[in-house]
Formats: sequence, structure tokens, C-alpha cells
Amino acid sequence: MTWTESRPRRRPGLVAGAAASAVVVSLLAGPDARAAGDLAAPDGPAGGRPSPGAPGIGDTLYPTLGNGGYTVAHYDLDLRYATSAPSQALDGTVTVHAVATQALSRFDLDFSGTGVGDVIVDGRAAAFRRDGEELVITPARPVAKGSPFVVTVRHFTAAPTVANSADFLSTIFVQTPDGSVWSGQPNESHRIFPCNDHPKDKASFSYRIDVPAGTTAVANGVLADRRTASGRTVYRYEQPEPMATELAQVAVGALTVVPRATTDGVVVRDVLPTRLVADLGPKLAVENAQLQWMRRKVGGYPFRTYGSLVADADLGFALETQTLSLYDLSFFRYPQSVWDPVMLHELAHQWFGDSVAPSDWKDVWQNEGHATWYEYQYAAEKGFLADDSGTGIADFTELMKYYYSVGDQYRAEDGPVGRPKSGDVNDVFNENVYNGGALVLYALQQKIGDAAFQRVERAWVSTYQGKSASTADFIRLAASIGGPGIAPFLQAWLYGTKTPPMPGHPDWTVDPVTAGATTARTAAPAGGLKPLVRR
Repeated sequence: MTWTESRPRRRPGLVAGAAASAVVVSLLAGPDARAAGDLAAPDGPAGGRPSPGAPGIGDTLYPTLGNGGYTVAHYDLDLRYATSAPSQALDGTVTVHAVATQALSRFDLDFSGTGVGDVIVDGRAAAFRRDGEELVITPARPVAKGSPFVVTVRHFTAAPTVANSADFLSTIFVQTPDGSVWSGQPNESHRIFPCNDHPKDKASFSYRIDVPAGTTAVANGVLADRRTASGRTVYRYEQPEPMATELAQVAVGALTVVPRATTDGVVVRDVLPTRLVADLGPKLAVENAQLQWMRRKVGGYPFRTYGSLVADADLGFALETQTLSLYDLSFFRYPQSVWDPVMLHELAHQWFGDSVAPSDWKDVWQNEGHATWYEYQYAAEKGFLADDSGTGIADFTELMKYYYSVGDQYRAEDGPVGRPKSGDVNDVFNENVYNGGALVLYALQQKIGDAAFQRVERAWVSTYQGKSASTADFIRLAASIGGPGIAPFLQAWLYGTKTPPMPGHPDWTVDPVTAGATTARTAAPAGGLKPLVRR
């Protein structure tokens, strides 16, 4: 994710009947399927009497986010926008294909949209109630442990808002002059649709989007079908690779899909307000070269399609919604030395954060530290680093030296790299997660050498492709390549309250922490625009 504050910060056809069941079975039976108990904490008695699933999945920063008692394999989203007005609310039905990890007397979905019609579990009407941001569901019959089950929530509703970057809750389901877009990261997709809203429980998605003829609809993944009849157009999209709910994207409105050249087998397309295609289209064409650059660094792109979606709204951030990164139009008012590396950052997230998702939101440095690392390397190669970092420093090593010097101040202000202070969005996406996370990777590279470091990076995105992983997983993998001393080394860098010595640079020093001082955040590029700050 990238937000625009004192600098843009980084934040981000239906399968029916037997086909949907086949998707669920294949996902659960595959070699990297989640075991039935993987998401079970804190569930009821193993194999015992039916009991309620927990109202939270156990996240450190968001204790009530997600739910216990089941794991989701697939979401079918059937969405209807009655008119083409940007303020148009959506009326939807979601069908959730899940497997019980305990015997369930009742269970929750996360949802805080404007309304719910009814709920059906395995073909039978189910009782439900709203409890804050939970949709509490009691099926007509208990669900047995290990059993697949299907939940359909019909006619849920949600309404878009006008974005105000000073109010995070206004930037989730957003209306623009051209239509509306989604941006659910980190914990707000359930304001749009009922789901198990945590990246630990990834699932495949299908979308059916019904809009007035002449309105464009786009979602994550690949366009499977588009048909127009009786003044309405129905678009169907498939996102077969597992996706965290916070990365779901649906954009509708007066939009144009701009096709690009297929790159290394990846279908590239951008989605732009039709009135802005001539201005923005040439800028976004850098994606093809960026895909090749990232592929050389970490290996094959993990999805079938990629592209950018630009919204004319005061979001204050860019967001790595899976296969279709979202950008606030204001990014492109900066010079290329700013927006080009930001685009690389969001592309890098497709590997780091999307394909390999965090299993707990305290592990968000895995997303942002890696994306920042590759962004800065790319910016340095292109001659953009001084502007991109906002520091005026044009050399990559000198930039790392600078961030090392302020490391203790970052830790005092934001907490250790791997342990944000709270679930407040400004604490989760803090400066130390971005620049401090990149500095951890630099320290690891210095410790084990570039060749071993590259093996760690490639092994991380290949071993955990399509999965959720923890910082402990990263440390174990790095130690398996770099040696047993790497585990305590990374523990100190990620969780220490003081910045450890930098390998290979005994002359580097850390500035003392000044009480009441605030680390100088990234400065604005020239031009009089709103200053930019990473997040």
C-alpha cells in the first residue's frame, strides 16, 4: 500500500453448482491445501458437541477480525448495480463454500454493510442476527466437523461514499466522478460484502457483475464472459488463485479497459476513466518492463493477469488489489521519478503480500518491507531514487545508511519492525514497516551475501505461493539457507527495541533517540503538491 499524506503511502463469470463443488474439492485436496485444523484456534472441543465458532480468527492486531470454526475455499459474488450513478449502492448475493474445522452450532461472517436479506446454509433457511460487525448465523442443522458446507447471504447491500483521505473509513467503497471502486485493506472488505475477512483464510473468487449497458465492470482476475441483453450487461470474472478478502476489487462506471502487450505469458490491461485515457494511458505502459524487471529478481509472476486501475478520488494511497493495483489520480500529478517507482512497489506486492499473504497483520512488514526494497532498487537503477525516497539521496547504499541512522528513532516512535503498536491504520502501516523493513532485508543481504539472499527471496515466493505465511516462517526459511545463526540475527532486527550493528559496515552509527522528537518523514518532491509519505 502507498499513502499520499506527506507522500503516497502503500497501503490494498461465476462457478455454479457442480463446478463450484469441484473448485472446493480441488482446493482442499491439493498438495498445499490447508489442513482442517489450520485455522481452528480458538475452536470448540475436538470432535465434540456442536459449539459456536469463534468471532475472531486470532489476529494479534485485530482480535475480532475473521472467524473461527471453518475455512473458506471459494467465494461466488453476484453483484447488481441498478443504475450507472456513481452513488449507486450495490445489491449482492455471496455464496461461501467452506469446510468446518469444528462441529458448528453457529458461526459468524464479518459484515458491516447496510443490509442483509436472508441467509441459507446447505439449502435451508438459517437464522441470523447482526452483532456489531459480525453476521451471526445459526444453521437449521449443526455442521459436522470436517464437513463442506455452503452459506448463501442474499441481498446484502452496501453504499459507496465520497473519499476523504483524512478519514480512512470513507475510502473503502468509494464513489468517483466515473463510478465506484473498492479498497478494503487492511480490515474493511466486510463493509462491502460478508466474508471471513482475514488474509490467513485465502480463497478463490468468482464474480458476476450486472450493470446497465454501456457501463464497464472490472474485477480481480480474468474476464470469463460478457453478455448484453435487455439494456443490461453481465460481466463474469474468475480469480482462481487464492486471494485474501482485503485484496478484492470491483470497479464499475465510465471506464475503458486498455490492453497492453502480453508479457512473459501475463495478460496486461489497465482500467482508466474513459475521459483520462489519452493522458494516463502512455504513463502506465511502463508495467510491461516492470514485470520483466521483477521476474528477473524473484521469478515468474504468480497470477494470469496484471494491470492498473486509476480512480479520480481523494484516497490518499495506492493499493495492491490482486492483479489490478489501485491508484489515486493524484499520484500521476507528480513527476515520473515518483509515480514510476510507486507502480513498481505495487507490482512487487503481487508476490509479497498478495501471492504470499501475512498470516497475522503484525507480519505486515513482509509485504511493505519487500515492496519498498524492490522499489528502491528499481528507483536507483532508473535514477529516480532521490525523488522517490524524498530524501534527496540518490545512492541505494547511502539511503540504507540514512535509514540505519534513524533506526532507533523509528523503533521508539513506531515499535519494532515486526511488531506494530496497534491495529490503528497509521500504526499498522508505519514508517518502520516500510523503510525499516527494507533495512532488515539489507542487513540480511549483508550478512549472508547477495547470492544466498536471492535464494531466500526466490524460495519465499515459491514455497509459500498462494498461501499465508508468518514472520516465523520467513526466519526459518532464511536460516535454512543462511545457517542457524540467522534466526537470532533476524529476531534481533525484527523485534529488538534497538537497531543492531549492520554487517559489513562497522562505521555506521545510529543517532540517539531524542525525547519528543519525530523522525523526519519523507519530504515532498518539487511542484507544490501534497507531500508524500510511505505507509
